[in-house]
Formats: sequence, structure tokens, C-alpha cells
Amino acid sequence: MTKFARLVLAALLALAASGIARAEDSLKARIGVLRLSSSAPVFIAQDKGYFRDAGLDIELKFFDAAQPIAVATTSGDVDFGITAFTAGLYNLAGKGTLKVIGGMSREKAGYPLIGYFASNNAYAAGLKTPKDLAGKRVAVTQTGSSFHYSLGLLADKYGFKLRDVKVVPLQSLSNAAAALKGETVDAALLPASTARKLIDDGGAKLLGWVGDETPWQLGAVFASPRTLANKALVTKVLAALARADREYHDVILAAVTDGKAPINEATKPLLEIIAKYTNLPVEQVVGNCAYVDPDGKLDVKNVGNQIEWLQEQGFVDKGFNAGDIIAKDYVKPD
Repeated sequence: MTKFARLVLAALLALAASGIARAEDSLKARIGVLRLSSSAPVFIAQDKGYFRDAGLDIELKFFDAAQPIAVATTSGDVDFGITAFTAGLYNLAGKGTLKVIGGMSREKAGYPLIGYFASNNAYAAGLKTPKDLAGKRVAVTQTGSSFHYSLGLLADKYGFKLRDVKVVPLQSLSNAAAALKGETVDAALLPASTARKLIDDGGAKLLGWVGDETPWQLGAVFASPRTLANKALVTKVLAALARADREYHDVILAAVTDGKAPINEATKPLLEIIAKYTNLPVEQVVGNCAYVDPDGKLDVKNVGNQIEWLQEQGFVDKGFNAGDIIAKDYVKPD
């Protein structure tokens, strides 16, 4: 081996060793998410290396409903949860086992996310608009879920009682979609990404979007006190997410027109990342780009409203409010 070859080999070995050292020095964490566009900044941060750039080694763990993510965060199966607010999440937070540390997706007019969908038979029988859901059998994932709360907001808006609706908790998005297609329920609240194929195949009818009817703060970033004790980890995770929030907002959300993002040179790379993690073609992703605040802000007032509503329904324990469950050192209020 020549002297030059030995120098090249030594340099390569040194680079490899430094890479290994950097990997070993990275802070490891597991993030629980759903395969939905509401987690788009998480996917962007992971795929584009923003977590890695922040000195993190992140593993994404995927779930089929929001509530199990809250449970997994409390138990330590994941270090961070990023998903929709649920009654179960609030109950855990009220007991001090979780803290909200940032905002994520929002229901906002013009950005389709969760929709109201009717079975074909119910639609033919007169279920044509969201306000017609009174008296119907409506599938949700779980009692006290974001879907259940959205249904409650709709009842308040149109002046019917939530108890007039037969709410059918089916534990997962896939179960709710199957029940809708199989005509065992009259309607369901589902994310656009879950319902899109069902609609395209003629298996159900779209009645409207939650964001157009009742905007609210849907999702958040949260962690257990054990994770929060590692301030360096929390700060790095939130910084990487903030970088992705801003890019997602400025590149994709700013381009959305009539509920859809265009596919062009600027948007396509990010749309392809979202498609990769949601297991959807890009052509479907463009119609369900969930709104996320560009600065990762949390609508604290709305969180308080959610807690009060859920407490009134008996879904959440009394004795705490939004201020008790928010980690004020990290949350940017809106």
C-alpha cells in the first residue's frame, strides 16, 4: 500500500470513527404518531434530517388511534406523543402524568382534515349535511376522542343534543371506515386520508369538513415528567419540529387553494415525504394537508374550552384546567 493510500485509509477511518461517536452522542427518543397528514412536520423533520441535525436519534412509533399514544407516553413506551387531544389524554394530564409542550395540527377552514361522512344508504335516505346527524348512528374511534368532541361542537352549533346522536366507538380508524362502508353505521367522522379511497370507490359520501364548521386546536406535542426532566432533549425536539413547522407552512400550506396543495417543484419533495409516511399517493396527500401554526403555537384558550366541555360531559375528571397541564417553559401560546 502506497503512502497516499495509507493516508486516505486513515482519513476514512477517522471520519467513520467520528460519525460513530456523533451517533453515540446523539440523544435517543421515541415519538408516537399516527400515519396522518396532521403529523406532517414530524415526517419532514425525520426524513430531512432535522432531528439528526439537532443531535437526536429519533424512532417513530405508529399507532391507529390517538388515545393509545397518550397511554404509551405515560408508560414510557414512547418519550413524546404527537397527536389529537382526547378525553383520555386530558385525564392523564390532569393526574400529572403528561404535560403539553407545543401545538400541532388545527381544524381550520380551507384545510380539509377530519370530515363527516355518510353511508350510501343513509345519504339516500336524507342524510345530506352535517346538521342532519341528529338521531343517527355515528362511528368514532373512542369515547371522548377528537372525533367525539368535533361531533359535540357540531351539536352545539346546530342546536341539537349530543345525546340525540348514537355515538358508536369502534376503537380505530380502520374499524370506523369499515363500519361506514358496511352500512352498520349511518355516518362516521374520519380523517381525509382514511376516507379518501372510500369516497373515490363510491363507498360513502362526504358531508363536510370539521374545520369549515367548527375550527379548533386539534393536536399537540406532549411528554411525561420523566422526559421533561431532560431539558436538552425536549429543547432539541421542539427546535427540530419548529424548523419543520415553518417549512411545511411556508411551502405547502401557503400554496393551498380550494383545499388542495399544488404539485410543483417547490411542494413535491415535501408532499412525497408526507405520502411516504402516510402510505398514500401524492395525488391524495394534496387534498388533506392539515393546518399547522408556522411557529408551533398552541391555542391555549381553546384547550381550556375543550377541557371544560369534556368535564361537563363527564368524560374528563374535574379539578384541573388548561394552566395545570401546560408546560409553560415550552409552550408558545396563541
